[in-house]
Order: sequence, then structure tokens, then C-alpha cells
Amino acid sequence: MKVVFHVDEMEKWQEATNNIRNLLHLEINAEIVLLVNGSGIQSYQLKQAQKFISENPNVSFHACQNALKAFHMTEADLPATVKIVPAGVLDLINLQQAGYAYIKP
Repeated sequence: MKVVFHVDEMEKWQEATNNIRNLLHLEINAEIVLLVNGSGIQSYQLKQAQKFISENPNVSFHACQNALKAFHMTEADLPATVKIVPAGVLDLINLQQAGYAYIKP
């Protein structure tokens, strides 16, 4: 099972991470990507986000380069394991074409 969770608002971070926890409880081998763009990019700076990332090494975390620029953030503002993608929308398209189910909390 392959799933991409899409967060484009900070307010959706908690719901997305709860969804991911619930899914991993039922499908331990799920391939999960959490893609963050828009104002949601600021979520990566929250302590709760950094804790979630460190507790979930099997989840892939993506950050939109365009969102980073829009919110005056750099790679240094992100946890080390977050992958920067050129454009969040393109990443979503590529992941869906690769068979990932799309979830937007």
C-alpha cells in the first residue's frame, strides 16, 4: 500500500499525523509520503513536527521548494530528513502516477 498525505495548511498537520499513525497501526508496511506545501511548510518548524519525524523514520517527508521561498525559509529550517522537491504539485502528480493513493486531511 502506497499513500501520499498532502498538507497545505499548518492547521492540518495534526490531523495528517494522526491519520498516518492510525494507518501505520493497521498497515505497518505502508509506504507513506507526507508532502507539505503552501502555508503548511511552516509546520516543519514546530516541535511536534520534529518529534513526529524523528519517531517515524519509515515515513518520507517532502517539502515544496516554492513554498520554502514564499515563506522565506531555507533547507536549514527543515529537519535533516526532509526531502525538498521543486514543486509540491508536480510531486503529487508523480506520486499518484506511481500508484500512491492521495489523502488530504
